[in-house]
Amino acid sequence: MHSTTSQPVKDPVCGMDVSPESAKGVSTFEGREFYFCSKSCQQRFDEAPAKFVEPRRQAPAMSLGLPVIELPGKVPEMIAAAPSATTVKDPVCGMNVEPALAKWSDEWNGQTYHFCGKSCRDRFHADPSRFISGAGKRAEPEAPAGSLYTCPMDPEIVRDRPGSCPICGMALEPMMPSLNDDANPELVEMTRRFWICLALSLPVLIIAMGEMVPAFRSFATSRTATWVQLALAAPVVIWGGWPFFVRGWASVVSRHFNMFTLIALGTGAAFLYSLVATLAPGLIPESFTTHGHAIPVYFEAAAVITTLVLLGQVLEIRARSQTNSAIKSLLGLTPKTARRLEADGSEQDVPLEQVRVGDRLRVRPGEKLPVDGVVEEGTGAVNESMVTGEPIPVEKRPGDPVIGGTINGTGGFVMRAERVGAETLLSQIVRMVAQAQRTRAPIQRLADLVSSYFVPAVVGVSILTFLGWTLFGPEPRLAHALVNAVAVLIIACPCALGLATPMSIMVASGRGAQAGVLIKDAEALETLEKVDTLVFDKTGTLTEGKPSLVTVMPEVGADESELLRLAAAIEKGSEHPLAEAIVAGAKERGIGDLPMVEGFRSLTGLGVTGTVDGRTIVLGNRAILDEMGIRPSSTAEQIEKLREAGQTTVFVAADGKLLGLLGTADPVKKSAHEALDRLHADGLRLIMLTGDNRTTAGAIARHFPMDEVRAEILPEQKANEVKRLQSEGRIVAMAGDGVNDAPALAQAQVGIAMGTGTDVAMESAGITLLKGDLGGIARARTLSEATMRNIRQNLAFAFLYNLLGVPIAAGVLYPFFGILLTPMLASAAMTFSSVSVILNSLRLRNLKL
Repeated sequence: MHSTTSQPVKDPVCGMDVSPESAKGVSTFEGREFYFCSKSCQQRFDEAPAKFVEPRRQAPAMSLGLPVIELPGKVPEMIAAAPSATTVKDPVCGMNVEPALAKWSDEWNGQTYHFCGKSCRDRFHADPSRFISGAGKRAEPEAPAGSLYTCPMDPEIVRDRPGSCPICGMALEPMMPSLNDDANPELVEMTRRFWICLALSLPVLIIAMGEMVPAFRSFATSRTATWVQLALAAPVVIWGGWPFFVRGWASVVSRHFNMFTLIALGTGAAFLYSLVATLAPGLIPESFTTHGHAIPVYFEAAAVITTLVLLGQVLEIRARSQTNSAIKSLLGLTPKTARRLEADGSEQDVPLEQVRVGDRLRVRPGEKLPVDGVVEEGTGAVNESMVTGEPIPVEKRPGDPVIGGTINGTGGFVMRAERVGAETLLSQIVRMVAQAQRTRAPIQRLADLVSSYFVPAVVGVSILTFLGWTLFGPEPRLAHALVNAVAVLIIACPCALGLATPMSIMVASGRGAQAGVLIKDAEALETLEKVDTLVFDKTGTLTEGKPSLVTVMPEVGADESELLRLAAAIEKGSEHPLAEAIVAGAKERGIGDLPMVEGFRSLTGLGVTGTVDGRTIVLGNRAILDEMGIRPSSTAEQIEKLREAGQTTVFVAADGKLLGLLGTADPVKKSAHEALDRLHADGLRLIMLTGDNRTTAGAIARHFPMDEVRAEILPEQKANEVKRLQSEGRIVAMAGDGVNDAPALAQAQVGIAMGTGTDVAMESAGITLLKGDLGGIARARTLSEATMRNIRQNLAFAFLYNLLGVPIAAGVLYPFFGILLTPMLASAAMTFSSVSVILNSLRLRNLKL
C-alpha cells in the first residue's frame, strides 16, 4: 500500500494500519468513522459493530495488582487507578456494566444507556427521567482504584466491591485472583453459618424423626417438642438463611428470578406454615391434620434445607476457587525481588516493582527470571515450560531474548530488562486468560434461553403440584400438597444450567495457558472443534521464520560486494523476515557501514524501493522486474534450481539495471511433520498459502501431507482465499504470524496467531500459540474437543437432573410405587447437582495436551 499524507488508523476488525485515503471501505458507528483494509473486514464490522469497537476499550483488567489498558497492536500500559472508558453504571440498579458485554441498552435524549438485564432496561424505558438526574446526563463512569468483581455466570456484571449478582444471585468474585493466603471472606462466612446451623439442625431432625422410635414417640409428638423445634429452627432459617432471603427478595425486585428465589419460597413457605401451626393452630384447615388430629409441622425441613444449601454454597465456592488455579500458578511464577547491577559495579536485591527498563539484572542458577529482556553476558539453560509448554530447556546466549517467570537451570548470566510490570509476556498471558474466562460460548445461548423461563416454570409446576395433591391426594391432602410443592421449589437447580458452560471455559482457558495455548474468547474455542480446513502461511508458521542468506548470484559485470551493500541498505528499513536475513547475511560477509536510504517505500506483494547514494534501488520478486521491463541474464534453469531447493529468490536492480539475485532459505520447524500428520489424520484439509513462487512452495510442501498449495498469493488475497473456502461450506482456521496475515485471521472462523509473530496478528486472532509451532494447533484442537465434550456433559446432566428431579419431587412416582421425595432429600439433590457440574469441569485441569 502506497504511503499517503494522512495519518494511518486501525482497522477495528483485523487491527491493521489503514490510510483513510486508500481504505477499501468506511462505515459509521456511534458518530465515528471506521476505515477498513478490505471489504470482508467492513462486512464483518457492519454485522456487529459493537463487537469490534467496544472490546478495544474494555474496563481495565488487573495485572499484577494494577489495571492494564491495551490498544490494538500495542503493549499494554500500566496505569494507576485509571478511569474505565466504558464501564458504566446501570442507571436503574447502579451495577457496573461493560457495554461490550451488556445484552440490553436503551436510548434517551440521544444518549445510549446500558443495563445489567431486561428488567432494568424495561423500568428505565418506562420512565427515564426517574433514573437520570438531568436530561441526557451520561451514566457516570466507574473509576476503580482496586480489584473489580464480576459474576462467574453473568460476566457482563462488573462492580468495584463484593456483593451479589442482580441476575443470578451468586456472589461476585474478583476478576483477578490474589496470591495472598487470605481466606475468601464469603467462604469463611458461609462456613461459619453452616457449622452453627448444622449444630442446631441435627436436634431438630432427631426430634422430628423421634416419632418413629416407640420410646420417644410421646415426646416427639408433644407440644413441647414442637416449641423446641421452633426455638432451634428459627435461628437456622432466619439467621443462617438470611443471605438467601436477601438474594431472593432482590431477584423479585429486579425480576431476575433465580435459584435463591426458589430457595426463599420453599424454606419460607415451610417455616411460615409451621410457625402459624405452632402459634395459631386454629387457623390451620382440618385437611392439614393427620388421622390422629395432630397438625404436622415442618421445622426440620426448613432447617435442614437451609443447612444443606449452606453446605452446597461452601462446596461450590471452594470448587469455583479452583477454576482460577491456573491464573494463580502463573502469577506465582514471578519472583518478588531481582538482583540489580548498579553503576558502581555493586549488586543489590530490589523489589520487582523497582525494576525499570534498561536495568541490568543478574540471574543465577536455579533462579526465576524477574522480567522480560535480553541476555548480555554469560549463558544459561532456561526452562520455559511454564510459559510455552516446551519441556526441554532452551540454551540462552548473549543477544537471546528471555521471558520473565521462567527458570534458569544451569549457568548464570546478566540480562537487560526490556519489559517490566504489566508489559511482560507473563502479565499479558494472565490478562488474556482472565478475559477469556469472562467470554461466552455460543452453546451457552441454549442454557440462557432455558434459564430465562426456568424459575417461572418451576413456580408454575409447584402451584400445579399443590393443587393436584389438594384435589386428588390422600389425607392429609393439604399437608401432602405443601410438602411436595416445597420439594419442587427446592429440587430445581437453575445454577446447574447456568454454570455448565462458564465453569468449563474458565478451567479450559487456564489449562490452555499452562500448555502455551492462549484462548482469547470462548467462541474461538468452541468453533475450533468444528473446523475442517486449516489454512496457514508458510513463513513463520510452517518454517522457523528465520531465513538466512545462502546464495548471492551477481549479474555479469556486477560486483558481489556492491550488490550486497545496496540490498542490505534498502532492506534495513523493512520489517520482513527476508530483509533481516539479507542484512545479517551482508554483515556476515564483511559488509560494514550501510549507506542511508531516502524515499523508502514498500510495494505490497512486489518488494521495496528507495534511493541509495543517488541511485534508485528496487528489490523484490520477478513481478517487479516485469513491471520495469528488466530481464535477468541468469538462465531460467539456474533460478528454477534454487527454487527447487526451497530457496526464495530476490532480485536487486539499480537505475533500471539488474545487479543480481539473492537466495534465502528458511528451515522448516522440527515439530511441523508430526503436527501436520496428526492434524491430517484428524480429518483436517491442510492448505498452505505463500507469496513464494510455485516451485519454491512445492519444494517445501512435498514433504508434508498437503491437500492444496496456493503460491504467489498477495497479502490482500489471503483473506479472499479464506472467503472462497467458506463459500464452499468449509469451516476455516487460519494460522499466521505477520501483519499481512491479519485480514485473513480476522476473516477465518478461527484465527490462530503464532506467538513469535506480530502484535497485530495476535490482536486479530482468537487463539495465540506462545511457542509458535504447529504442534500448538493440535494441542488447541484437543483442548477444544475436550472442553466442548465437557460442556455437553454438564448441560446434559443439568437438563436431565431437572427434567427428572422436578416431576419426581411433584410426586409422579407416588401412584405407581408409593415413593415421595421429602424437601430435605430434594435439597440434598439440588446441592449435589451444582457441585457435580463444577467438579466435572475441574477435570479439564488434568487434560493431557
